[in-house]
Amino acid sequence: MATTITVTSPASPVSHMPVAEPNGHSRRQYAPSLWGNFFLTHEPFTQKELLSMKEKALVMKEEVRRILLDTAASDDVAKKLELVDSLQRLGVGYHYRNEIDEVLRAVYDDNHTGSDDLYVTSLRFYLLRKHGYAISSDVFVKFRDEEGNISSDDVNALMMLYDAAHMSTPGEDILDNIITFNKSHLQSVARKNLETAEVEEARFTLETPRFRRVERVEARRFISVYEKKVERDDSILEFAKMDFNIVQAIYCTELKELTIWWEDFKSRTDMRFARDRMVEMYFWMMGLVYEPFYSYARILLTKVVLFYALLDDVYDNYTTTEEIMMFTEAMERWDEKAPENLPENLRVFYNNLISNVKEIMEKLKILKNENAEAVRKLVFHVDKSYHAEVEWRDENYIPASVEEHLQISMPSIVAMQTGNHALVSLGDVTPMEAVEWAFNFPKIVRAVAIVARISNDIMSHEREQASEHMVSTVQTCMKQHGVTAEEAIEKLRVHVEKAWMEIVQGCLDQDYSIVLLEKLVNCARTIDFIYKREDAYTCSSNLKDTITSLYVKSI
Repeated sequence: MATTITVTSPASPVSHMPVAEPNGHSRRQYAPSLWGNFFLTHEPFTQKELLSMKEKALVMKEEVRRILLDTAASDDVAKKLELVDSLQRLGVGYHYRNEIDEVLRAVYDDNHTGSDDLYVTSLRFYLLRKHGYAISSDVFVKFRDEEGNISSDDVNALMMLYDAAHMSTPGEDILDNIITFNKSHLQSVARKNLETAEVEEARFTLETPRFRRVERVEARRFISVYEKKVERDDSILEFAKMDFNIVQAIYCTELKELTIWWEDFKSRTDMRFARDRMVEMYFWMMGLVYEPFYSYARILLTKVVLFYALLDDVYDNYTTTEEIMMFTEAMERWDEKAPENLPENLRVFYNNLISNVKEIMEKLKILKNENAEAVRKLVFHVDKSYHAEVEWRDENYIPASVEEHLQISMPSIVAMQTGNHALVSLGDVTPMEAVEWAFNFPKIVRAVAIVARISNDIMSHEREQASEHMVSTVQTCMKQHGVTAEEAIEKLRVHVEKAWMEIVQGCLDQDYSIVLLEKLVNCARTIDFIYKREDAYTCSSNLKDTITSLYVKSI
């Protein structure tokens, strides 16, 4: 279906430079929204087309289930694993969670599967660890050569081995060595001047290992990859395409609702100081909770984390330190109305924020969500963290080490709060103690926050330092080690890799169900995607093609 998209032309980079205000505070200018009211009228399908697809998809869903059950009953372990992997990468695995769990449990219980095949062993290891099974990395020992290295001339096996090795936990030297030794092999494949599927996959594997990919973005990409495979199953392919389109229509309905809400919010709020990024935020939050049946979860997350982005812009870009103190004190008291001594524009923003948060809490209570009160606690925690950043900024304080920096900057990157809101949004799936657990920064949450903090700083530190802003982890690392910015960034990337190991470890420890832990992993995945090449939330033209592929163009 052909669709014409009319969007505002993205502003040039100079639009992010600070502009002096009469009160002496520097205000950064941001490019306008690329989407405007596009989703108010955009409908990827007519109701008749959608109804027809849904009816056909119901039949196809059961046909694919039969394929999965028949394969599960066979003795072909490679076929079982490849089918599970394909269903998940095609974006339809959520339909068959129970069946997939049973397949993987059986594979885990059979210690002999894939013992002589590097590709099968790697795929088995990857899938089992991804689903929280604590399989030992010793399964790779038998594949070592005389020098202790593991590799393969089969590019598919090499890529699968590389992906499996990125499921490492702290201290697993064998997996670290696999990554180090085979990276150059994959790079030589990726450098080939060929546009083959194998070369493209090698490039993509090097850029983002499989475990770190945003699931819905991967689904859109992998459907095209799977379609070109000689050994594809056409029934599975057809169902994946239909399901993608049906879910896309759900997302567009949510975007329409959010556009109406956002336009009303903006009509009552001075937005000159802020990034107008509702659609981009929706994409970000969809990455955390993508399943179609979690519609209100995505709406809640988009609204709340948009508030956090606005608070960030208020504190960074709009207020004096005295005004920030008054704003924070009012938040702490949870005043019904903003203090009279706040400037008018801040009073309006405060009142708008409070009324929206209360509305969300009331909605959660109506839905019998026992974690409704946690929303207010999390919002205040964010405000308090931003306030602490401002104090550092005003004192021109540079922490002595990256570790000291992270003690205060991890909370203010709001990864914990965002992940926790995702848990809250799931309703009965999340017990109250899980929310409190996440609030206290257990290792997996701390690791997600480190990925967020450092990834953000690497991509935005130069722009943010052009105006009044707390020093980033980049500047702190430069001071700590006496190195250049480029050298500091390489050191910080090591911190990020260690954090990903802790995330994998958290999935294996399973303090709570893998369903909840997956949402925290998704938080890290979306952060990796947003900050891969640029701060794509701020410089939102970088997300235009991805958003178009997910919400505008159907398959």
